[in-house]
Amino acid sequence: MSFGKVAVLLGGRSAEREVSLKSGSMVLAALRKKGVDAHAFDPAEKSLELLQKERFDRAFIALHGRFGEDGTVQGVLEWLRIPYTGSGVLASALAMDKLRAKRIWQAEKLPTPPWEVLGKDTNFRVTARRLGLPVMVKPASEGSSIGMSKARAADALDEAYALAANYDKVVLAEKFIEGTELTGAILGEEALPLIRLETPREFYDYEAKYVANDTRYVIPAGLTEKKEAELRALCLDAFRVLGCTGWGRVDLMLDKRGRPYLLEVNTSPGMTDHSLVPMAAKAVGLSYEDLCVKILEKAHVG
Repeated sequence: MSFGKVAVLLGGRSAEREVSLKSGSMVLAALRKKGVDAHAFDPAEKSLELLQKERFDRAFIALHGRFGEDGTVQGVLEWLRIPYTGSGVLASALAMDKLRAKRIWQAEKLPTPPWEVLGKDTNFRVTARRLGLPVMVKPASEGSSIGMSKARAADALDEAYALAANYDKVVLAEKFIEGTELTGAILGEEALPLIRLETPREFYDYEAKYVANDTRYVIPAGLTEKKEAELRALCLDAFRVLGCTGWGRVDLMLDKRGRPYLLEVNTSPGMTDHSLVPMAAKAVGLSYEDLCVKILEKAHVG
């Protein structure tokens, strides 16, 4: 398949810039290895209108976080009529906003941990009593666990809120689900094998994701065939009800009684050497290079 001139969008202006630079450079190398005429394009350094002036035919979005994964870049690309990878404008915006995503899942009767929106005037002790401890506190629209913390006591919620509020004016407190952390990669209409995540840290935070060498990625995840199928179907449902398409990743927890809880959807997941979608693809015999090509094949406008 001829893709023409392809822009690999990387870097950007979000708090996840460094991760995006690494993802994008690996995608760029993989596409070039497959003979694609691919070029790096950093929206933080070049105006997006140059995509049209420089006659790019497609865009592979390897941006993470705001201004790349939240529908903004997708909207510009639609205006420019340049096909791009991943979900469309609305789905990208909804998935990036954890609060709106949870509200939609709740309306669709899909399981997600109980939560509350925090503010400067919130009575944190009441929140802790209602949700139960420990509590995860997170910015509503950040990725890579940036700004997230785990509060084990009510008096720790004040500091956790202050940290999250540095990144977003909307802050969520979410009941922490004790159990197994899983992730499900989506490629086209298929949910790939689940990966179980194990870390000695408090939770699967930024350090565990991108720096630590003691994080374990277990695939197959150790579930029964029936449970694996059930959870993969749930991941697809969570992805589709937000309107997501192309590719992505769904994160979830399995409590000690085996009940699943959806955490979030990533519409432009990491593609680094620590990243999860490439691991899941490898488990079904798909190389990193072939994965990048398959994602690019699904580029669209609108």
